[in-house]
Amino acid sequence: MNKNAQKDIRRSRRRIGIRKRISGTTTMPRLSIYKSLNHMYAQIIDDLSGKTLASASTVDKELKLEKTGNSSAAAAVGEVLAKRATAKGVSSVVFDRGGFKYHGRVKALGDAARKAGLKF
Repeated sequence: MNKNAQKDIRRSRRRIGIRKRISGTTTMPRLSIYKSLNHMYAQIIDDLSGKTLASASTVDKELKLEKTGNSSAAAAVGEVLAKRATAKGVSSVVFDRGGFKYHGRVKALGDAARKAGLKF
């Protein structure tokens, strides 16, 4: 098996372990992150009702980013997501890093969301 397939399997196992412990409720929804090679995606999800309350990504046209696969783009996504969440009345969330290590783009998104007003 090649190296990238092994990495994907390990990340999916980590993701399953995280999701066993973390669940979003109506009072504290889950902030879920996915990063691909070129983009960052983030959603705030209420797992009890199965609905997405707010979302943001580097694909959004309102962000108007030149480069989408770097830490500054991830920070912009975190700020926009926090603003959309506070507009919907969400102030605190549970952070779901999706099996990714908390550094680089994931950390930049989390720190920007915290700075913009989300608590987790």
